[in-house]
Parts: sequence; structure tokens; C-alpha cells
Amino acid sequence: MNHAIIVTDSTADIPEELASKYDIHVVPLRLMFGEETFQDGVDISAEVFYKRLVQSEQLPTTSQASPADNMDVYQNLMNMHPGCPIISFHISSGLSGTYQSALLAKSMLDDPPLIHVVDSRSASYGFGLMVVHAARLAAEGKSAEEILSSVEQLRQQRKLYFLVDTLEYLQKGGRIGKAAAVIGNLLNIKPILSIDEEGIIYAVEKVRGRKKAITRMIERFKEDLGGVQKINVAIGHTADPASADPVLEELSRHYSLDEVVLTNVGPVVGTHVGPGTLAVFIWPS
Repeated sequence: MNHAIIVTDSTADIPEELASKYDIHVVPLRLMFGEETFQDGVDISAEVFYKRLVQSEQLPTTSQASPADNMDVYQNLMNMHPGCPIISFHISSGLSGTYQSALLAKSMLDDPPLIHVVDSRSASYGFGLMVVHAARLAAEGKSAEEILSSVEQLRQQRKLYFLVDTLEYLQKGGRIGKAAAVIGNLLNIKPILSIDEEGIIYAVEKVRGRKKAITRMIERFKEDLGGVQKINVAIGHTADPASADPVLEELSRHYSLDEVVLTNVGPVVGTHVGPGTLAVFIWPS
């Protein structure tokens, strides 16, 4: 039986131990500090990145993997595993051109029907959890069609919210205006953000103070999940795992926690949201 092979890009922010355990192939995006170029998750760690980000006067720039990068990965996998389908998951097309780059890579190969390119319509572990789920199903011998169907069901069940510690990076990246960022920072505004069905980031509501924002985020999860009693949770942090503790403590008061994943919001995503960001992803167990 030709088992499915799972590919993703580095913005999925999958912990290295999970990617290794489930044989997930990760295509790195690029990060540029001035003249220096780094491969996301390969030659710059989250810890080093966030220290450098705070010290840098100029916002680093990011670049998607090229069609050639993706094509090389696909071709190598097809050579090593002839006849095996490849499922390639990517950050929302509403946030990056990475998905289109992967589609172009597929079209340049000789046997594109074997490759399924998926627009996750999400970012960070919001689709990383989908990739891990797909890899587990692939290890069980599920077909590509079964995996894609199950992943879509999971995408619809998963809930996510995140908050940023400062509006500076959203402003520098052009997501919000300078005046809004200045006023928001002065008033200690912590917007609760999410990603809509089209894969676009939007503001859910604005709360003054980080503690209140976390409390409100938990309240929103309770509203979203209805009568669900047992959940899986993943928390993305910016090289500060202790920042997840208040969220886990509060969630454990309301739910039975099954799988718990702590992961870094990687350099490419971190460039646009900044240090102190906290992202929470929940899906029914």
C-alpha cells in the first residue's frame, strides 16, 4: 500500500519532536535581517530571533519558499517513494503567496495528480495541528482522500484566538495604521484576533490589559465550544513557554485537557505579530 506523505511549510510552527515523530517534511520560508538571510526554523531559532527582533531598529522581511524549493522537495519524495501520494499543507493564501508557490511547483512536475496542495486558511499551529493529524492518519495507512476529509472536519471544529502584546509590529507590517497603533499602545489595548473562513486575520474585540484579554479569550472559547467537556489545546508563544501557564490553568478549570502542545510562534509569523504574542488553538478531543 502506498501511504500518504505529509509536507508543510515552516509557518505551521510544528514542534521539532512532532515533525520528526510523524515524518513530516517541512519546507522553510526565509527571513532577512538586512543583508543576512536565514531559513525559518533551520538556521535561526525562535529564542535568537526574538532577542534580535527587539534590538533591531528595522523590521526584518520574510519571503515564501520558491516554486523551485517546493518542486525539489516533491521530486525527491516522489523518487524515494514512487506511487505514494503527497499532501502538502500551507499557510493561508490570504496571508502569504506560499500556497500559490506550491501549486506552481506541482504544475511543473511530471505526475501532479499524486500531489494534493491544501490551502489551510490558517496560520501557525492553527494549521500545524491539522498537519500533525494528517500525519497520524497517514501512519495508520489512511488514503489521501480519507486524510483530506478528516482534516477538513478538524479545521471546521478547531477554534483559535490570539493576542499581541504590542501593536508596533502589526503597524510596521502594514496591518494597521500608525495612529491606531500609537493610540492602542497608549491605552494598553490588547486586541483579540482570529482568522476568518477566508483565512484573513480580523479583530474580534479590543480589551484593555493583557490579563483581561486572556480572561475574555477563555470566555469566547466557552461560548464557541458549547457543551464540549474534553478538549485538546495548543498554545503558541514567543520563546516564553511560561506565558502559557495562566491560559492552561484557566482552561483546566472548565475542561478536561487531553493533548497539550506548547510551541514557538516561529520567526516568519513572529515578524508580523511581535514578541509577547500568545496564540491559543482548541479542538474537541
